Amino acid sequence: MVLHDFFATSPHGTEDLLMTELAALGAERIASVRSGASFRGSLSTAYRVCLWSRVASRVFFPLGQVPAASVDELYAGARTFPWEDHLRPDATLAVDCSLHRSALGHSRHAALKVKDAVVDRFRERCGRRPSVQLEYPDLRIAVLVEGDMATLSLDLSGESLFRRGYRESGGLAPLKENLAAAILLRAGWPAIAARGGALLDPLCGSGTLLIEGTLMAADIAPGLFRSRFGFETWPGHDAAVWRELLREAEERRAAGLVGLPVILGCDRDANIVAVAMHNLKKAGLGERVHVDTADFAAWLSEVRTQAGEGGLLVTNPPYGERLGDEARLRVLYAALGDLCRRHYSGWQLSVLTGNPELAGHLGLRATKAHSLRNGPIRARLFHYELRASDTPSAADQRPSAEESIRAEPRDAAAEMLANRLRKNLKTARRQARAEATECYRVYDADLPEYAVAIDLYGSRVHVQEYQAPPSIDAGKARRRLQDALRVIAEVLEVPVDAIFLKQRRRQRGAGQYARLAQAGSFFEVVEGPCRFWVNLGDYLDTGLFLDHRPIRREILSLAAGKRFLNLFGYTGAATVFAARGGAAASLTVDASRAYLDWAQRNLVLNGLAGPAHRQLRADVLSWLATSRETFDLIFLDPPTFSNSKDRDAILDVQRDHPALIRQAMKRLAPGGTLIFSTNFRRFRLDEGLSAEFSFEEITSRTIPWDFRRRPGIHRCWLIRAAQESLRGGHQEAARILVRSGKKQLKKS
Repeated sequence: MVLHDFFATSPHGTEDLLMTELAALGAERIASVRSGASFRGSLSTAYRVCLWSRVASRVFFPLGQVPAASVDELYAGARTFPWEDHLRPDATLAVDCSLHRSALGHSRHAALKVKDAVVDRFRERCGRRPSVQLEYPDLRIAVLVEGDMATLSLDLSGESLFRRGYRESGGLAPLKENLAAAILLRAGWPAIAARGGALLDPLCGSGTLLIEGTLMAADIAPGLFRSRFGFETWPGHDAAVWRELLREAEERRAAGLVGLPVILGCDRDANIVAVAMHNLKKAGLGERVHVDTADFAAWLSEVRTQAGEGGLLVTNPPYGERLGDEARLRVLYAALGDLCRRHYSGWQLSVLTGNPELAGHLGLRATKAHSLRNGPIRARLFHYELRASDTPSAADQRPSAEESIRAEPRDAAAEMLANRLRKNLKTARRQARAEATECYRVYDADLPEYAVAIDLYGSRVHVQEYQAPPSIDAGKARRRLQDALRVIAEVLEVPVDAIFLKQRRRQRGAGQYARLAQAGSFFEVVEGPCRFWVNLGDYLDTGLFLDHRPIRREILSLAAGKRFLNLFGYTGAATVFAARGGAAASLTVDASRAYLDWAQRNLVLNGLAGPAHRQLRADVLSWLATSRETFDLIFLDPPTFSNSKDRDAILDVQRDHPALIRQAMKRLAPGGTLIFSTNFRRFRLDEGLSAEFSFEEITSRTIPWDFRRRPGIHRCWLIRAAQESLRGGHQEAARILVRSGKKQLKKS
């Protein structure tokens, strides 16, 4: 038997797993190399690695080395190599190159020079040359340049081995198949499966972990689904050996599918579940693995009996780099940890995350951890042994779906929070019904132990955690937050995925309105006579400032027949109220196209869209300086700080409000009213303005009932031209004189 040297690559952090696999597949002289392992064996051994390795990315057959101190030297060495032994003149090829501690400037340029060397040699010797084909070539050449030497190899795998052939598409953030296999191997799944343990993935996405776990449990070769390997079109290919390996793999597959353990998954997205089921069918596992469309909290409770008494919970939840903002995901991780701890005694939990801080919200102590790479993301795989002492008694094993995250025993402080929230909610619901609004605050750091603000938006909850001072222990703050989330879910009777969590910090510049995610989770809410689109997950703010409800009602009462101007219009809520109040026309000015589109959607939602209600994308200061339009009612609510792409300077409301108000008053028609509002808590109105205009502070009547704990949430004034106020005073004095004169006439 002729033996050759080979080397295989694998994802970062899996090299030891690869070496274990190689030994089990009959390889010899196995040694660790950068991002993989070298080994010695027959051609049959290399074929077996391609077919059976679960963690390898590629398998290379080194042909020789050539000098590569320069691209010309690399070209010359590659041209002297006998490529005709490995490739026909009418075949296709592709060349890949990687550089390590090399003086060569660019890997693509080096690959191009090797390609030129190959085709030039064929043209010289055969009068014909192979053509280049980047996808599925007859021969894929790999060039590894280390220092001044290049190793020329055949890529026996063809395309990467993680492309098993059963998956056509994934979710928003699909996990590579060989990384999924590495996760399962790290978690000890083969031994658990051999004992008959179950495999559950409560956030399964397109089902990669489930499929790879089934392939392991059923002794199915992961390469059995591929349509081709790189070696199959190589002239040195031994087809008889390959056919025998495939026959053996088919026999092992048939035997392994008998007596599979329970393997289940779920995802809340029906479209992604459909993808998972399609992938399972392509792998021939459609009848062996079941995936549900469900929320993981309910699902984990419901499948507990079906899953048996032991097994592996493994999942790759979102972790801020992919789906949704990090803060909201704390809720998900906390709920997952609670569910597993309470209902899966004796099981193992393994969680892959690119954000170790999120793993801390599981509330579990990891027994071990591994470093991995999920594409460009440095990830950590945490393993947890779920102990019986962490779970409820046997009499309480089947709570309702949402009880599973609420029933954790509470300390006295958490019980106080629950009582306070119930009391607040009873009053708030009565007030909200009277006001005909679905959006209001029910708690605002009432208790010092729980520094959060809790707002209801219809059936969803927006929770803002006030940033703890450095003197507060981070672990204690995290535990308090987890307690608060459990209490919120219980008292407000909402599922965990209806809670949106953010941390409220002081924001400056563009960060004030920065986008946090791309989930696009818009939904409708009602406030008085108007409806609005809000988004609790994608931005720091939601699209509707709750403390401005009375200001919007003020605008509603003043707008009839008026031309309305909304400066720094944001999502146009004030414009919608003005239009609903009968405004003859409106203009909403903002520098953000996204927010103006949002404002237009709000107008459409209320049946108020049309040419009378315009949106203008512009820097407000620049537009005020050049515009000549006038309006009867103006709403000016500038951000505390703001950057604009159209302006070099930062807007500072304390510094710049005199100029803003003066410019806005120039756009005010005679007899008109400017409503000025600011949320800057240390705001001081410029005294010089009172000599130019008439100010009526209406702050006290614009603080809504649910913000009484924070009366400084904003300040608000009605501003009119001073002469209008004076003229009004003269007119009233004249009316008094006339009435007095009439009385005197009657007496006489």
